[in-house]
Amino acid sequence: MLYIIGLGLGDEKDITLRGLEAVKKSQKVYMEAYTSLLSFGLSADGLSNLEKFYGKPIILADREMVEEKAGDMIEEAIHNDVAFLVVGDPFGATTHSDLVVRAKTLGVKVEVVHNASVMNAVGICGLQLYHYGETVSIPFFTETWRPDSFYEKIKKNRSLGLHTLCLLDIRVKEPTFESLCRGGKKQYEPPRYMSVNTAIEQLLEVELKHGDSVYGEDTQCVGFARLGSEDQTIVAGTMKQLESVDFGAPLHCLVIVGETHPVEEEMLEFYKYKSGN
Repeated sequence: MLYIIGLGLGDEKDITLRGLEAVKKSQKVYMEAYTSLLSFGLSADGLSNLEKFYGKPIILADREMVEEKAGDMIEEAIHNDVAFLVVGDPFGATTHSDLVVRAKTLGVKVEVVHNASVMNAVGICGLQLYHYGETVSIPFFTETWRPDSFYEKIKKNRSLGLHTLCLLDIRVKEPTFESLCRGGKKQYEPPRYMSVNTAIEQLLEVELKHGDSVYGEDTQCVGFARLGSEDQTIVAGTMKQLESVDFGAPLHCLVIVGETHPVEEEMLEFYKYKSGN
């Protein structure tokens, strides 16, 4: 059996009881370590906290392992119980859908244990989840690569009066350009996590380029940091206001606000930007 288990967004205690039972009876436990991270996962003792709480050694599964060597993990699940832990919900990243398809194709039983993810946790700000349009991803710009396909999606959402959730780039274990050119042993860039501030800067750059007045400095947004953790930060304000806010440690995400209902506006007031933010 292959168990794919959502861990939620906060810390090791956010796992469900059903998920914890599956972990405890598994012979091997892997943890996905590149599409997201637990709020405490940036600290040196993050993984040891997990291992202590779950009572199992955990094998860290990076991007290469999941995307290139997942077959080994699936084969182990033919005759053993294997747990694959995912921060948030198992279907917050397409790679995990691929994992299910590959396992089922080989006749391996798969059980999914769901949990909270950023896709529903953003509801804490008061914007109703069924008033959201298509979610977009904002990648880090480079000198030679400045993709802006998200612009048309935001434009469509705003034309319908819908809110837009922007998921911000995470660059973990990315090979350096030099090591890719040389071949041989890969060297990796330091981890990078996009901030709300960088996202807004890039969004405004793209608006300036297209000039369709889809959004601007005065557009209302909500910035989130460490959503689901005890020290989460939520600030509602204009793009210009949020660009100056120190949201602290990752992970961050951003919502571009569409048309609002009076109840939504009441909730947003609790998170309104103040000059001391």
